[in-house]
Order: sequence, then C-alpha cells, then structure tokens
Amino acid sequence: MAVGPAVVVMGVSGSGKTTVGRALARASGATFVDADDLHPPENLTRMASGRPLDDEARAPWLDAVAAAIARPRSGRGLVVACSALRRRYRDRLRQAGPLRFVLLDVPEEELRRRLAARSGHYMPVKLLADQLAVLERPGPEEPDAVVVDATVPPDELVGSLLAAL
Repeated sequence: MAVGPAVVVMGVSGSGKTTVGRALARASGATFVDADDLHPPENLTRMASGRPLDDEARAPWLDAVAAAIARPRSGRGLVVACSALRRRYRDRLRQAGPLRFVLLDVPEEELRRRLAARSGHYMPVKLLADQLAVLERPGPEEPDAVVVDATVPPDELVGSLLAAL
C-alpha cells in the first residue's frame, strides 16, 4: 500500500474490523491502529455495563483517533480499525488527513453469533441494536468509502481490498 490516504476499516461491533484491519496492515506493510485502544476508560466502563455511547462520550475518542491518523507515518501506510458509525464521525476523521473508508457489511444474525462467541471483550451483545440504529452507511456522497461483504474469509477479503485500494 502506498503512503497516502489512510484506510479506516469500519463497522459495528463484531463485523471484523480488528481482524481485517490487522491482516490488511500486515499484507500491505502498513502500521495498524485499533481505535478501541484509544477509548477513555470511562467509555469502556460504560459500554461494559451495557450503556451505549452518545456523541458527547464519543467526541474525545474521535479526537484521539484523528490524532493517531494525523501522526507522521515514516513513509508507511496506515490502517485504522474504527467503528466510524455516523457520517459526522467520518467527517471528523477526514479532518486529520486523506482517508479511505471500508465498511464491513455483515448481516445482523451473523453479528449476533460472532459477538456471542467472543470472550473477554467489553462490548456486550445487547449493544448491537444501538450500533445498528446509529450506523449511517456510506452512500454516493462519500466517494472515499466502499462497502464490502465481510462474511467472506478474512484472507479473501484482504486480497480483494489490496486490489481495490
């Protein structure tokens, strides 16, 4: 992956952002940042207790993600795993520099299955409905965003993304 627009692998919890983002970064020689690691502790506590984040709680987190995107990359590409659920969140991240967004599209039933099978993660299955309600899928007015079927195996998906990006 050439240095230029960073790639934000986005979607709701359970869509595979971290798995696909890490694999894409590894395959392209890019640096990987997991936006989950940038949440303030109070956000993690809130979500772990089953309370969804509102825009006020997300603001400092989005600022931290934008700061990570804006950091110099020493000639390497950047892949960020970040939910980026709303258009205004993506617009906030775009202020940090040129970006490409990849929405990992997964049917709700599969998302529920994945979340139920996951252990040790702060995000409970019961918050999935809130995330799906908040999600604003990128449309034609966001030409820097693509929507991909994330039910295919991650290696196959990464190969397709490398060719497309």
